[in-house]
Amino acid sequence: MDLDTYRQSSRQTWDEMSSGWEERREWLLDVTGSVNDWIVDQVDPQPGQAILDIAAGTGDLGFAAAERVGDQGGVITTDFSPDMLEAARRNGESRGLTNVEFQVMDAERMPLADDSVDGVVCRWGYMLMADPAAALAETRRVLRDGGRLGFAVWQTPDRNLWAAIPAMTLVQRGHMPPPEPGGPGIFAMGERGRVEELVTGAGFADPRIEELTFEWRYGANDLWETLNRLAGPIAAVIKELSAQEQQDVRESIEGALEEYRQGDDLVVPAACWGVVAT
Repeated sequence: MDLDTYRQSSRQTWDEMSSGWEERREWLLDVTGSVNDWIVDQVDPQPGQAILDIAAGTGDLGFAAAERVGDQGGVITTDFSPDMLEAARRNGESRGLTNVEFQVMDAERMPLADDSVDGVVCRWGYMLMADPAAALAETRRVLRDGGRLGFAVWQTPDRNLWAAIPAMTLVQRGHMPPPEPGGPGIFAMGERGRVEELVTGAGFADPRIEELTFEWRYGANDLWETLNRLAGPIAAVIKELSAQEQQDVRESIEGALEEYRQGDDLVVPAACWGVVAT
């Protein structure tokens, strides 16, 4: 995999996904808010501190930290997708937040001074980066001694069939290649040992790692809409298919997840690692 090509493609994909993430923000927050709560609780922002939110998406994780640091503190909300960052900016403005600044920023090369923030938060970002080791090393560089990093990454495919089955379906039907071992992707940090290796390799102490679980609840048409509006690389592949092939792919995915049906809804388990390091 050419990582520069990956970076360019990923930025374009997440720019395109930004409108879906903005429109479905409340649903996402309702389903995944417990992960945000865990990260913020572990970093424990204090009044007056400076907090960095990496790969912020629509910004809700960093905004929770902003409530804790108060007017004397501040949050730097960042994403390498300009369109996603604009969605976060609109979200922040609608809340009337005055202690948040917004910066388009590549986590692998951050234009921030050494030891310039008191805490760092990131939800489901590091595993998608072309070079997560570089991003974590940059995180360590900008984090003051004694500061905390809190983040979440997805566990392995068998713990997250909501994502694994759509990807596997597209691979089996010849629409995308199998993931390259060691390459970036949703499950690139799925193994606990890989998380520990990357975090300590970046200069942090041994991390504390907890399993965080929740359930995706999809109503009628929700699963397919979620895949098309929110699912990054999977959505990019689906939109290039013919109408008939899209229908066939949809039926295959929904059939494979049928065991998780509860009434009219699909309720599919999800599992990630919650990580805190100093």
